[in-house]
Amino acid sequence: MGKLILLIIGIIVGASITLFYIKSKAPKMMLIESESLYDFEQTLEKLQASVDSKGWKTPHVHDLQATMAKFNYEVRKVKVMEVCKPDVAQLILSRDDERIASTMMPCRISVYEKSDGKVYVARMNSVKMGDLFGGIIKQAMGIAGSESEEIIESVVVKE
Repeated sequence: MGKLILLIIGIIVGASITLFYIKSKAPKMMLIESESLYDFEQTLEKLQASVDSKGWKTPHVHDLQATMAKFNYEVRKVKVMEVCKPDVAQLILSRDDERIASTMMPCRISVYEKSDGKVYVARMNSVKMGDLFGGIIKQAMGIAGSESEEIIESVVVKE
């Protein structure tokens, strides 16, 4: 009986440590933030030029600072670029079982200014997110993630 109790306690402690580790590490693994080499407007301009040069499209840019101002909230500069590569997007959108991943489309690149005055570029880690799904979603998100990083690398501080 004593060994069974110790086993149960061991399983509970092990599961708790695992959950704590996942909870503390997952956000850092799924979201990437990099400091920009440029000011806010230059970062946006250079990102757009890089998007265009890689054959990607920018369906929309959300000005979240302006949106929040409409609701009487003042926030620092923040714009979110929606970027898309149609031939990669169709891998997911053309299949019924993969369409669930459309909630993460198009890829988003956020450019914002923090209180330290520095500009940052953030994005979802599409490669790791795709790994969670496997199959076609993994393939499409792997391509999108790799190419997104190529787009972004021209404007961020190398780590």
